[in-house]
Amino acid sequence: MHPTRRALTLSLALLAPLAAMAQGAYPNKPIRVIVPFAAGSTTDIIARAIADKMGQSMGQQLVIDNRGGASGTIGQAAVAQAAPDGYTIMIHSSSHTVSPHTFAKLPFDTLGDFAGVTPISSTPNVLVISPAKNIKTLADLLAAARSKPGSMNFASAGQGSATHLNAEKFKLAAKIDAQNIPFKGSAEAVSEVMAGRVDYYFSPIAPVIGQIRNGQLVPLAVGSPKRAAALPNVPTTAEAGVPGSEFNFWIGMFVPAKTPKDIVNRLNEEVVKALATPEVKERFTALGADAWTLKPEQFDAYLRDEVASNAALVKAAGLEVHK
Repeated sequence: MHPTRRALTLSLALLAPLAAMAQGAYPNKPIRVIVPFAAGSTTDIIARAIADKMGQSMGQQLVIDNRGGASGTIGQAAVAQAAPDGYTIMIHSSSHTVSPHTFAKLPFDTLGDFAGVTPISSTPNVLVISPAKNIKTLADLLAAARSKPGSMNFASAGQGSATHLNAEKFKLAAKIDAQNIPFKGSAEAVSEVMAGRVDYYFSPIAPVIGQIRNGQLVPLAVGSPKRAAALPNVPTTAEAGVPGSEFNFWIGMFVPAKTPKDIVNRLNEEVVKALATPEVKERFTALGADAWTLKPEQFDAYLRDEVASNAALVKAAGLEVHK
């Protein structure tokens, strides 16, 4: 063979593996992001803000796929059954660690079928009430509930939702009796509380911040361990006299179990990068959300602890289990 041709052949042979690696580099096609709630929910809004920035950074579109229903378990099942190749991810809320205790049977294993990538945000719930109720502080609410045990009710965005668990934890810590009125989502729950047909609601901040500012709803306390940046003058339920009532409502990213570790780490890095952008920071401020990240192994440990603590909460609250 001619020396020049031999050198060219050798060069091509050496470049072939590099070309193959480049062709197979992750990601080389769009990524599906399953959100197990309807469009417009707090989880959906945060998912879209993150997905947009991650797509720009990763050079591939992250396509939101809303799979609402059955307290998020329909979307969870779709992710659990997906190929563990990094092209199907899930952005879900605290409800992920509640469903194993509120459903007698699930088509997935909450801890075994998913790998945590990272939390994305800690999003405080705020206890709101109609001004027509003439209740101005959390102490007023507790006094009213205790004066007529069992007469008060609260809204939730579905049985076993994070808003429901927040209210149940508060009810147990405050030692009051109040009835859960479940709705299909936050919009309906907020509407019923504003109308005064339901007494109060532990709502994510985003759906009610406008109504709080224009006086249509009164914020009594936030359910989170610390005050919300969007409502700095509103105390936590613990500060307002109910210790042990703190509830951390978070939103995080997951992939199917057995997804390669390098892909999990890449997604973790991309979330951290997206959260540092001015656009996402501004969006989170408007939503009343605080950015929060952990390493994948730290998030998995957190999930294990929360699954255990929610088991105790569901049992103590005597919540109905779906058959």
